[in-house]
Amino acid sequence: MSTRTKIKGALMAAGVAASLGVADVSTARAEEVTLTMAVPDWPPTRIMKKFFDEQYKPKSGNTVKLDVDFIPWPDFYTRVNASLTSGEKKYNFIVSDSQWLGAFVEGGYYRKINDLLDADPDFKKIFFTIHPNPLNAYATYPYKSENYYGFPQFPDVLVNYGRKDILCDETEQKNFQAKYSKKLPCTGEEIDAMTWDDFKNVGEFFRRKKGEMLAGKPADDDFYGIAFQAGKGYDFSSMQINGLIWQMGGNIWDETKAPSGQAEGVVNSPEAVKALEKYLQLIEYMPPVAKTGTMDIFKSDELFREGKVAMNIDWIGLGEASLDPKTSKVADKLVFGQMPGTMVDGKNVKWSNIGGQPFVLTTWTTDIQIKEAVEFVKWWLSSDIQHQFAAGGGQSAVKAVYEDPKYVTYRPWNRAWAPQLDWQKDVWHVPQFFELLTQQQDQFDLAITGKQDAKTTLDNIAKFQQDLLTQAGLIQ
Repeated sequence: MSTRTKIKGALMAAGVAASLGVADVSTARAEEVTLTMAVPDWPPTRIMKKFFDEQYKPKSGNTVKLDVDFIPWPDFYTRVNASLTSGEKKYNFIVSDSQWLGAFVEGGYYRKINDLLDADPDFKKIFFTIHPNPLNAYATYPYKSENYYGFPQFPDVLVNYGRKDILCDETEQKNFQAKYSKKLPCTGEEIDAMTWDDFKNVGEFFRRKKGEMLAGKPADDDFYGIAFQAGKGYDFSSMQINGLIWQMGGNIWDETKAPSGQAEGVVNSPEAVKALEKYLQLIEYMPPVAKTGTMDIFKSDELFREGKVAMNIDWIGLGEASLDPKTSKVADKLVFGQMPGTMVDGKNVKWSNIGGQPFVLTTWTTDIQIKEAVEFVKWWLSSDIQHQFAAGGGQSAVKAVYEDPKYVTYRPWNRAWAPQLDWQKDVWHVPQFFELLTQQQDQFDLAITGKQDAKTTLDNIAKFQQDLLTQAGLIQ
């Protein structure tokens, strides 16, 4: 057979194979790809893993495994930090807290994603339909720059959890009106309109001893009107206090103004001192544990689910347990509204410290892992999955999703979600964040436990921050 005939025969065979859908021998085989991810252990990440296992099918044809390390919140930063700084290169995908961005970008651990966005215009378009406040918080370093490092995984805000059986009781309504000349907030809309003074009134009004009448029957245990986070661990008290400081006209050190922005005179301004004083006054009306420095987000959530408080300010990410009769004594008694605000020139100002986390990629992640990770994130941020996530207890900051009329029907707190997005700010993203946070938490704890007044506390914080940030070249 001539060489020409052999070539012709081979081409014909290839054509037949192609028409039958038979893969060419030169086609690369499917690969097994593992994405090892560190995540905080709470409902939003458990839901994500469940969705991946049950629904995700890689477009590449590769076999992709999501190997998730669920880490308890109090240990989350220290465990991830130890892994990254040890050089073990265990994780290539992390659900990171936003304030870690600067430290781990500057440390050479987090991968910039601008090139990945530029390479996929459709994905980039979806990325920039995310509300700017969570996008800036979860993705940018320096904060509010155009340098992107994270894809939003779970956006979160603080909301007000309420007991409608207590709040809407006819006798309690009548007695509250008589005492404060105001209606006791009962509906979601009435809770939305609350100020911190209203919140304080609820706290004062509902302090009842075991056996005293509460909504028409003797209280089973000591009962309290209000709760919010006041814990020394991680960032718990800071996340609540920052919001009050912003609402009342004060500020934390603002990294977007570096190097001209100062800590002293700002962190301890008269407005900030008044805000911390108000925060401390509210603790007087909470369960006694609030004064011990151990009232973290999990403890206040537990107290609410046990039926021991009328209102609790907490993250949406913990909300599922309140809805479940297996974990909540109040599952059928819930009403939700926005976190209280402060009246300024006739407007209820509701600035708050954003919660939630982004996905980030580590710098040692291989090309094929990056490709599969990006495909997973694209799937995660797709309209269908974001709707499912919201319906399953999560949240979406993708505008087309949260503006869909169906969104508010998924969970009772969703009606408070979108209105609060415009009020979200974030704590610092700078590499020194952990030193700033740890010292601030220690100082706040001294105030919460009654060992120090508000002014001394903020003076100490301001001096520490001024000195540290000056040494780092972030203040001149």
